[in-house]
Amino acid sequence: MKHFLIITNSFKDAGLELTGKLKKYIEIKGGSAISFISTGEEAEKAAPKNEEIPDNIEGVIVLGGDGTLIRAASSLVKSNLPLIGINMGTLGYLCELEAKDAFSAVDVLMKDNFLIENRMMLDGYGIKAGSKVAASVALNDIVIHRTGSLSVVNLIVYVNGEYLNTFHGDGIIISTPTGSTGYNMSAGGPIVDPKAQMILITPINAHNLNSRSIVIGARDEVTVEIGKRRSQKDETVEVSFDGDNAVKLEVGDKFIVHRAKDTAKICKLSKESFLEILRRKMQAYT
Repeated sequence: MKHFLIITNSFKDAGLELTGKLKKYIEIKGGSAISFISTGEEAEKAAPKNEEIPDNIEGVIVLGGDGTLIRAASSLVKSNLPLIGINMGTLGYLCELEAKDAFSAVDVLMKDNFLIENRMMLDGYGIKAGSKVAASVALNDIVIHRTGSLSVVNLIVYVNGEYLNTFHGDGIIISTPTGSTGYNMSAGGPIVDPKAQMILITPINAHNLNSRSIVIGARDEVTVEIGKRRSQKDETVEVSFDGDNAVKLEVGDKFIVHRAKDTAKICKLSKESFLEILRRKMQAYT
């Protein structure tokens, strides 16, 4: 791997200092690099369009944090390019490297001394008045959450067409194993190995005493119907894909989630296991 696309979160690399040094280092080593500046906030500006990426690009280096890498992975999923993240934020589970490791990482990548992990993603779309709307993919999670007034929403959940449960609360998180250390973890959901193949369903501030996270198979399909809670039927929810692309749904609408056909390809340089990384991160931020 000698030809790179560098995606930089402009808020994390002040003055694009590391971006410039990394690009120059790659060129000195006989490779090439083009850079793309991401705002780190909007999914549509997270990465260049696939048709804008030169054919010789072999890999993507992401400078920022987990959020920047997640958005880049979703945006570039059709490019089939492997990505590696350099963490310039605070807590990062997905970005394997820190800024101090950037140049040594380039050396390893250019020697093709790396592994690629295929991370499952989620595909989701809404159904309003019988019509399909707002299809997109997510590497971390698809979140369905209340909007408007401070009142709970009723979310009726089915798995493969079979009724599972009705959650009363602020919403639910439908997560991949990669996303288990994100919002899912904050909401009390389980942490699982990102290489696992499963889907996690975690309620957000549930008002049911018996509401717990539920783990289902990767091939299962989740349907969430927006149920009514009061006679006005005026409850609304938003659906976000990795925190972006919010879609509004109303009572009676449905949202379908299943495993995406494509996977995110994440480069792994070290032999450090997920449990070792998890232990180190937890010790550093306790």
